[in-house]
Amino acid sequence: TRLRMGSIEVDVGIVAVIFTGLGVWISSALRKPQRKNPEDTDEPFQPNQKIITELGLTEREMEILELIAEGHSNQEIAGKLFISLSTVKTHCSNIFSKLDVKRRTQAIQKAKELGVIL
Repeated sequence: TRLRMGSIEVDVGIVAVIFTGLGVWISSALRKPQRKNPEDTDEPFQPNQKIITELGLTEREMEILELIAEGHSNQEIAGKLFISLSTVKTHCSNIFSKLDVKRRTQAIQKAKELGVIL
């Protein structure tokens, strides 16, 4: 029976190796290709000017959108750009309208999806 027992262990080992190899092959075949992160490139980010023009975003609105994306409050944006809080709010309202969104987070997400900001 020892010979028989050793044979079973060898069979189990072979099956284990086959299934391990099969698992590695399946996982590599099913793995999605990694999307290249735009921040990992040596090239500087270039906003999609065509979309910016189509949306009608002004230079000032783009400047404010970038500051929003950096996490600045309206008050901080007003201070940085030397404009009134009311002017910042007007620009934000225009940006939201042009991007067809209701909130800052939605504006950032949509602008990134469109390639307008990084």
